[in-house]
Amino acid sequence: MDLGVTIFLTDRSIDPVTLAREVEDRGFTSLWLPEHTHIPTSRRTPSPMGEPLAEEYKRCLDPFVAMGMITAVTSTLRVGTGIALLAERDPIVTAKEVATLDHCSGGRVSLGVGYGWNIEELEDHGGSKATRRAVVRERVLAMQSLWADDEAAFQGEHVQLSPSWAWPKPVQTVRGRSGVPVLVGGAAGPLLFRHIAEFADGWIPVGGAGVAAAMADLRAAAEAVGRDPAELAVVPFGTLPDQGKLDHYESLGIREVILRLPSASAPEVLATLDSFAPFLGR
Repeated sequence: MDLGVTIFLTDRSIDPVTLAREVEDRGFTSLWLPEHTHIPTSRRTPSPMGEPLAEEYKRCLDPFVAMGMITAVTSTLRVGTGIALLAERDPIVTAKEVATLDHCSGGRVSLGVGYGWNIEELEDHGGSKATRRAVVRERVLAMQSLWADDEAAFQGEHVQLSPSWAWPKPVQTVRGRSGVPVLVGGAAGPLLFRHIAEFADGWIPVGGAGVAAAMADLRAAAEAVGRDPAELAVVPFGTLPDQGKLDHYESLGIREVILRLPSASAPEVLATLDSFAPFLGR
């Protein structure tokens, strides 16, 4: 089983370059970064992580800038967003950023996406709770056309892309086309699993609770659209490891688990990485 890590990198935490080198040197396979462009001071939307909201949510670095720094000083470490808020992002610009990063890194990018929990943040970007899931779906589909097609186009309710040229293309091939793996984060449910089966390559369950019970529903959603369920990765996210938990995930066929690092200074982060060492090379 592969182990990756996720962290809120901020203006007060360990820096991306130091972290990247230490994570790769220790043998972790991936490093994932979250995204929040800003946090409105209104607490109208309660945090699913509980209140008060942790300071790092207000201070996190832009994940794509940080991932560029990370891939520039590593050679094998994969990077990913955990998660990118596509309902708050222009899909054409984001497709270009992802393709450029994958091209420059030699094919080491995964795109974790989500619908977003902070409705005030979403509204500041012109989005709404009512449309966010449909918007994310169309933006991913448009981005996948930009990555794969020599002449890309998309016409939907929320995204309109006239026939267009866009290079570079990602280095990776996903389901027979140029692209990057797209994984969708969120709680198990019929709509989430329909979206994953339609346009994604896997599921990011945060925390990992209830994964075993939900996997049958995810398999059924894939089969309903003629996809092989084995194509869909399940990557538990933000886990604090213990042997029993990792053994359980492995018994479910899960091939990668993402462990949570504290948003903290270098000594604390590196000490936590060292505490994860017994679980590497399982």
